[in-house]
Amino acid sequence: MVGVMMAAGMALVAAPVALALAAYPGTFELGWNQGRGGALFAVAFAVAELAMLRVDISARRAAACAPVAAGAIAYIVAAESGLRESMAAASASAGVELSASWTWMWDIAIITAFMVATLHILLGRRWLRLAPAGPIFLGGSALILGLDAYFPYNRLGALQYVVPYMVELNVWLVTAFDLGTAIARDNMMFLSGDHGHFALQVFWPSAGVHSIIIYSLVMMAFLLKMRVPARRKAAWFAAGIIGTVTVNVIRIFLLSWYALKVTADAERWEEFHSVAGEIMFLPWLFAFIAVVMAVETRRARRLGPPHA
Repeated sequence: MVGVMMAAGMALVAAPVALALAAYPGTFELGWNQGRGGALFAVAFAVAELAMLRVDISARRAAACAPVAAGAIAYIVAAESGLRESMAAASASAGVELSASWTWMWDIAIITAFMVATLHILLGRRWLRLAPAGPIFLGGSALILGLDAYFPYNRLGALQYVVPYMVELNVWLVTAFDLGTAIARDNMMFLSGDHGHFALQVFWPSAGVHSIIIYSLVMMAFLLKMRVPARRKAAWFAAGIIGTVTVNVIRIFLLSWYALKVTADAERWEEFHSVAGEIMFLPWLFAFIAVVMAVETRRARRLGPPHA
C-alpha cells in the first residue's frame, strides 16, 4: 500500500503535466514534434514505478518538491503565453532548420529536468535505480527532437540507412494485399490507388527509428533493475525490438493504405500522418512493459525468493 507522503510525492510528479492537460488540452497531440502527449506516458511510467516501491518518504522531501513543481508549471504557462513563439522566431539564429522540433525539444527537456529533480528529492540518488523510466523516456524524446531540429530529413545518414529497406517492405505488402500500385525508389514511394496518385517520402523519424532508440533506452532502464536472469532480459529486449519494428512497419503500411484507399488529398493525409505514429508506439511501449512486469512478477512469486 502506498504511504500518504509517497502518494503526495506521486501527485507532485504528475502535477505540471496534469495541470497543463487541464488548461491546454490542445497541446497534448501525439504527433511527432507537435505536442507534449508523450509526457502523459512518462508520468504514467514514473507514477507506476513509485507505486511499486515498498518505501515511504518524509513530509520534508514531499514538501521540497512543491517549489520545483511550481517552477515547471510557470514555464508551461509562459510557453503557452508567447514564449514558444519567441523561441521559434529565434530558432533560425541558432542554426535550427525545423523550429517545431526545436521548440518542443525545450518543452520536453524542461519537463524532463523537473521530473529528474523531483525524483531526486523524493528518492535521493537511488532514483536512477528505482524510478528511471519516465525521465529516460522524456530525455530520449528531447534528444531525438534536437537531432531532428538540427539534422532534419535525411541529413543523418546513419539513422536514414534502414529507411529504404522499410520502403521496399512496404511496397511488397501493398502489392501482396492488392491495394494498388506501389513503386519504391530509395526513400520514396510512388503510390497509385482508388483516389489517384500519391508520392510518399520517408525519413528516419517517420520510419520509426526514433521509437526504436526510445524503446531501447526505456527498456534497458526497466530490465537493469529487474532481478531476472541475463538470458531472459536479452530475450525480452529482443522481443520488444521485434515488436517495435513491427509497429513501425504497420504504421507505414497504414499511411500507404490511407493514401491508396481513403484519400490522396495531401492535407487530409497529413492529418492522419501526424498521429499515426505516436498513437501506436506509445501504447505499445506501455503495454509491452506492463506485460514484462506482470509475467516476471508472477514467475518470481511462483519460484519464491532466491536461495542464499
